[in-house]
Amino acid sequence: MINKILSYLIPINIHTEKSTLNKSIEVTWTNGELVMDSENTNYSYGSLQRILRFGLKHIGFDKINAMENVLVLGVAGGSVIKTLVDEIKFSGKITGVEIEPEIIELANKYFKLNEIPQLDIVIDDAFEFVLKTKEKYDLIIIDIFQDTHMPNFLFESFFINRICFLLKSKGFVLFNTMLLDEKQNLRNSKFISEFSPVDYSIKSIPRVEKHNELIVVEKLV
Repeated sequence: MINKILSYLIPINIHTEKSTLNKSIEVTWTNGELVMDSENTNYSYGSLQRILRFGLKHIGFDKINAMENVLVLGVAGGSVIKTLVDEIKFSGKITGVEIEPEIIELANKYFKLNEIPQLDIVIDDAFEFVLKTKEKYDLIIIDIFQDTHMPNFLFESFFINRICFLLKSKGFVLFNTMLLDEKQNLRNSKFISEFSPVDYSIKSIPRVEKHNELIVVEKLV
C-alpha cells in the first residue's frame, strides 16, 4: 500500500527482468496504478489500456458483450483482457496468445491474469497460432510489439488474409499500431488498402495517446 501512495509522487519500480524479445520488462507503481513497461514504451495498463479501451468503445461495449469468442494476439500484462471482463462484463471465451512465457508469469503474479476463468493462455508465436487454430472469432485484437518495434509479418498480405478468414461474419479486428515516422504512416495506409471495401468497413483512429493509430476492421459478410 505504501508503494501505491508514494507512486503519486514518483514511480516505484517493484520488478525488472530481461525477457526473450525485450531488453527489459518492468512492473511499476505509477500514479497509484500498477503498470508493465518495456524499455521505451508502456506494455500493459496505463496508456495502453486507455488506447485499447478507446478502440473497444468505438466498436461498442454492447456489441462486444454479445459476442462469444475473442482472440487477443499479444497479451503482455493482460490489460485489454481486464477491460473486457471487468468493465464490459464479457462472459464469452477469450484466447490470449503470448510468445514470451516469462511475461505471462509476471502477468499472473502481479495482475492475477490466471484468475480469469474464461481465459485460455497459449504460449506461441502469433503468426504460427493463426495458421494452426481451427476456431473462428467475433473479435480479434492485435497488440504485438517488441518494445517500439512491430514485426513485419503483421502487415503482410498472407497474415491479413488469414486474420480475415478467422473472423466471423459481422466480426471486428482491433489493431493497435505505433506511428513514429512517415514510413510507418505509409505502412499503415498500405495495410488498409489490402481490404476490399465491398467486404469490409475500415476506420483508422489516429494519434491516440500521441503515437498510436488504431485500425478497426468490420467484416460485412
